[in-house]
Amino acid sequence: MPKQLVKDLRPGEEVKSTFIVTRKELRKTRAGAPYMALELVDKSGKVDARLWDGASRYKDAFAEKDYVAVSGRAEKYRDQLQVVVNSLRRCGEDEVDASDFLRVVGTDRGELEGELRLALEEVRNLHLRGLLLAFFNDVEFMGKFTTAPAAKNYHHPYLGGLLEHTATTVRICRMICDLYPDIDRDLLITAAALHDIGKIEELDYDRAIEFSDAGRFLGHLLLSDEMIRERIAGLEGFPEELALRLRHAVLSHHGELEWGSPKRPKTLEAIVLHHVDNLDAKVNSFREVVSRVSDGDSPWTDMRNLFKRPLYVPRSMSQEIELDLEEDIPR
Repeated sequence: MPKQLVKDLRPGEEVKSTFIVTRKELRKTRAGAPYMALELVDKSGKVDARLWDGASRYKDAFAEKDYVAVSGRAEKYRDQLQVVVNSLRRCGEDEVDASDFLRVVGTDRGELEGELRLALEEVRNLHLRGLLLAFFNDVEFMGKFTTAPAAKNYHHPYLGGLLEHTATTVRICRMICDLYPDIDRDLLITAAALHDIGKIEELDYDRAIEFSDAGRFLGHLLLSDEMIRERIAGLEGFPEELALRLRHAVLSHHGELEWGSPKRPKTLEAIVLHHVDNLDAKVNSFREVVSRVSDGDSPWTDMRNLFKRPLYVPRSMSQEIELDLEEDIPR
């Protein structure tokens, strides 16, 4: 069957397509009748679904993370899109195109890795350089690092997203070091390169992006710190104060306690890393929000997004110029 993307579903339309089930719950209505609450996902987003009839019959017919072929209808419920499922069945991997479910970074990963490695060659501190080489010369680590997404939803949520986010963070940090020469350049670049490495263990991404048990229990800040401490332990003579400053920058890069940081940034390098990381994450998140907005008359999104506010999405200036030029061309 032709693939219908989640972002293209409209209220009142028939739904006949394949999705991944990322949540499956058997519930009861107020009257005590069983129904099934589902979350259906593809590369364009996710949508809640309800199977009202035959929920008990479908209980063991599929599991979370299965591909399913769904037949039903899209409806609006409390201003949210929802799929009312009439029937579904588990699909085999040979029945789907995996590229419909997991996106891949748009920039060539080889180029991103090359850019990152060139930047790391600037690090002159032998201890920090040795630590970076311990990670980036590890084939198994790099296989995971260049494949992992950076987040489940908005913030670089696609294969290669972690590499892209890290490369961009390092790039911006290098520019900031040129503006503020009192920054410890080697420390900041090292912290930027390693700040999110724990995401290779925080997220599972075989079919859909989900949190691992380690991700739910610990989170990538602690996982990153554990990985850094383990590598430092294998390096002879790594200065204790340098290790503490590096670990502090990584552990505090979310900036505030309520944002998940066990400590708030207390060094210049940690403060810079926090703001650069937040900048790149927010810019990419904005792009993700507006990419999921369908074409319409209004340039404003609704408030159901990461920013919890309407976002303005004007037609790009280049498009306006192209349209003006087309109007001036004689026919």
